[in-house]
Amino acid sequence: MKKVLTLIAVLSLSVFASCKKETTTIEPVQITPSPPKEAELAEPAGDQCYAWRFNGSIIEMSFNVNSHQEVNGKLSYNLVGKDKNEGTLIGNMKGDTLIADYTFNSEGVSSVREVAFLQKDGTFIEGYGDVVTANNKVSFKDKSKLKFDAKNTLVKVDCKVE
Repeated sequence: MKKVLTLIAVLSLSVFASCKKETTTIEPVQITPSPPKEAELAEPAGDQCYAWRFNGSIIEMSFNVNSHQEVNGKLSYNLVGKDKNEGTLIGNMKGDTLIADYTFNSEGVSSVREVAFLQKDGTFIEGYGDVVTANNKVSFKDKSKLKFDAKNTLVKVDCKVE
């Protein structure tokens, strides 16, 4: 059996070696770079405000995005049957997704939880996924496996004057 395999290997190599590779000369294509585009902001400067309201439950989010796609703002949850919590939102826009740390107070205890919102058609849809707790912070286990449920869609609203 070894002799047969060796014979097949030798024959295959000799066939490949005897084939001539045809060479053709291709002229290089000239590519002209286009000038860099001016940076475009998807939203005007200033706070952007979004809210979700359903059967007495309210989620409100207001934030500002700087030129480096850094987000700074506020988020509050007032869900029927649960304690209200409100706090700060600090994170980044990564493409169409806002990933941020939500630092909030609930029942007199300060906590940090990672939140995710998908920006779609002028709205933000809250994301959910498996979480882990480390260093007193709740984070998503795998951001690539986040699920965004359209029933939790925050729509653009006028910002409250504080």
